[in-house]
Amino acid sequence: MASASEDLHWDPEKVRKNAYKAVDWVVDYLKKVETKKVYSDVEPGSIFNQLPASPPESGEDFDSILADLDQIVLPGLTHWQHPSWFAFFNSNTSGPSLAADILSSGLAVQGMLWQTSPACTEVETRMMDWLLDLLGLPQVFHSSGEGGGVIQDTASSSTLCALIAARERVTEFQVDRSGVSSKMTVYASGQTHSSIEKAVRIAGLGSQQFRQVATDADLQIDPADLDSQITADLAAGMVPTMVVATVGTTATTAVDPVAEIAKVCRKHGVWLHVDSAHAGTAAIVPEMRWIHEGVEEADSFTFNPHKWMFVGFDCNAFWVKDRQVLVKALSVLPEYLRNEATESVKVIDYRDWHIPLGRRFRALKLWFVMRSYGSEGLRSLIDEHLQWASWFEDQAQSHPDWQVTHRRTMNLVCVAHKDGNDRTDQIAKELNDSGRVSVTATTVEDQRIIRFCFGGTQTRWEHVEAAWEALVSAGK
Repeated sequence: MASASEDLHWDPEKVRKNAYKAVDWVVDYLKKVETKKVYSDVEPGSIFNQLPASPPESGEDFDSILADLDQIVLPGLTHWQHPSWFAFFNSNTSGPSLAADILSSGLAVQGMLWQTSPACTEVETRMMDWLLDLLGLPQVFHSSGEGGGVIQDTASSSTLCALIAARERVTEFQVDRSGVSSKMTVYASGQTHSSIEKAVRIAGLGSQQFRQVATDADLQIDPADLDSQITADLAAGMVPTMVVATVGTTATTAVDPVAEIAKVCRKHGVWLHVDSAHAGTAAIVPEMRWIHEGVEEADSFTFNPHKWMFVGFDCNAFWVKDRQVLVKALSVLPEYLRNEATESVKVIDYRDWHIPLGRRFRALKLWFVMRSYGSEGLRSLIDEHLQWASWFEDQAQSHPDWQVTHRRTMNLVCVAHKDGNDRTDQIAKELNDSGRVSVTATTVEDQRIIRFCFGGTQTRWEHVEAAWEALVSAGK
């Protein structure tokens, strides 16, 4: 009898043949990505309109699908792996990460429980401990104690999970039982990531309970203003729930004074979450670990290996000091998930550490990257990026047409043209329209600035020099 399963699934040799073609396609793409314009210039809807309105009735051969990838999809891509990508923050990948993603997709395990794939859980637990050591982070987050780490998709999810745990701790888990019944406040600077306010909304606290704390000349949180706002909210019957300290703000990579903020949090019994999404990777270099001073006093901490650590998206690292609070806040155990290993309380079930139930084997990417580069190799790469940024900063400071607008703390340099906002915007547009380089323009305290972030896997010294030359030329 004919079998659809026998006839329609790729046999092992067809998988091998087509997978080789896919790998070759990716390698060829990365090899020649520098020849492409960084930004796509397609019109809205042009990709959508090239795709059929309905799926094919009969299956198509793999070569035809790859051809459409070239002809339809590729022209509509923004090339984040371009060596002259200096916009936003990096979203890197690397050879070891690519290989791990292929293996993870092939294994296709679902690691929601320890039981559903023990290796998926235990490799992840060990990798989170490795990351602590790699970044010199405090051992209070180590899995051997009361804390521990978990891989999330992004720092946005980590912040939401931290807020849920904070919400439940301060209300003794009353919100989980009966919903929000009081005004629960969250504090961060106006320079923090937009995901903080979004988490406040999702957690049911409401945007009106999100407090923006004053900052100093370096755009760092003013601990005195934080203390004053919390005190005022307490007097008004509010419930201060969480403070977010940002290490490396989105616009300028300002570093909040975590140790001083922690003192205020301890005084008032408020959960402290540290968001080091981009900047965390800098601490691989020992001389940069000042950015995390005071983190040992935090209740939770997060950073994104998928930004600057050569690990492909998505891979966020999230730690808590007391995992039981997080697990209790997020755990729902239906009968079909009950099993002997979970009941033994000897294993970790990561389904209780985040919002989704299902989870991929993302720890393989961390394992492959850290083993392939080694700690020494990663330190050398990050240090090189920091040196590039320092050189770029020196050029801008000594050039009569340009000014460095904000203190450089790591691999981001912020500049503005001497002729003001309109000219700065015009230059940013010219650079991006050229297709040879990508930058981000933004507004900080009414001043338009251009951001250059140096941290790409494909970037080399000649691309940094070329970026400076392009900036100078555009600014004449």
